[in-house]
Amino acid sequence: MKTYPLILSLLCAACNMTVTEANESAQSNTVSNQAREPAARPAAPAADPYAFVVVPEPAGVPARVETALQAQVALDRAGFSPGVLDGKEGMSFTSALKGFQEARGLPVSGQYDEATARALLGDRPQPATWLVRIPAGFARGPFFAVPRDLSEQAKLPALGYRNLLEKLAERFHTKPEVLMALNRPDMRVGAGTTIRVPAIANQPVARIEGDERGWGETLASLGVAKDQPQADHIVVDSSDGVLRAYDAQNRLIAQFPATMGSQHDPLPIGSWEIKGLSQNPDFHYNPDLFWDASSTDQKAVLKPGPNGPVGVVWIDLSKPHYGIHGTPEPQTIGRTESHGCIRLTNWDAARLAQMVQSGVKAVFQP
Repeated sequence: MKTYPLILSLLCAACNMTVTEANESAQSNTVSNQAREPAARPAAPAADPYAFVVVPEPAGVPARVETALQAQVALDRAGFSPGVLDGKEGMSFTSALKGFQEARGLPVSGQYDEATARALLGDRPQPATWLVRIPAGFARGPFFAVPRDLSEQAKLPALGYRNLLEKLAERFHTKPEVLMALNRPDMRVGAGTTIRVPAIANQPVARIEGDERGWGETLASLGVAKDQPQADHIVVDSSDGVLRAYDAQNRLIAQFPATMGSQHDPLPIGSWEIKGLSQNPDFHYNPDLFWDASSTDQKAVLKPGPNGPVGVVWIDLSKPHYGIHGTPEPQTIGRTESHGCIRLTNWDAARLAQMVQSGVKAVFQP
């Protein structure tokens, strides 16, 4: 994807931040063992620090069918994100099924019926999970104790992951609790450890011209491909809590669960356009713009990182002070309010960032 310089200071009164210039375009943890399904991916090149090697399943251990998780992984792969991959048939799963069904010309029921499963999985279904060996480069860190207070966060050199388990969870589009449920209670994660994860494939570190903030590595660390279908326009729909991407023929090509607006900062209904993208952005905290800020807070600049207030990317909109961005808390998407902007999981925000560019129309509707 061609990159464009974004030389501006993006003030987000609704998200209460500014984003500085960017470009467009080992701690161990105890984790609990369930799924047993055959691996379906070859070993990745050892030279790639983000490449997880798929390990053969133990001989004689029967495979366990995880129908909902298998469907979630396949939806994620197809671009119709159910958000956090957790094997639960909740609201986000239903919305993702509806989006996939619409895109494939199937009856839009939100039910995981036989026709939908056949269209989604094909003749050779991929497994829901596989065993992988954690590469040393991925496990290295650094990791940070990230405080909740934004003024305290400003003192850190980066807003990276708290620990390896959290980093693994985002890489495989899930949350730490799911990884704990998929593995032995006494397992400790670290370089060389074999762990069961949702079957999200490796992506190579992308080479991007002018990539001064490591966006290619960020994409690889989130399991997001650099090359994505290009969106002609996007629609943010508050009635069902999703962001949809369409091509020039008005065909639905991707869908992501989103958190949008609140009573204090409602979603700005209307037609806007994308003005630019800032990957791995700094966050300029201005307490005067937060309705819930402490009276003792001071202005501060927070360094980039997936645990920053806007996650790994900021997509600027023509509506002043509004944007689309990631989040440090993926499990809250669609379940809590925002400060007015549109929040996605970090992996979905990164994928969307590869689908859009300046000038893409953005329609916000009730």
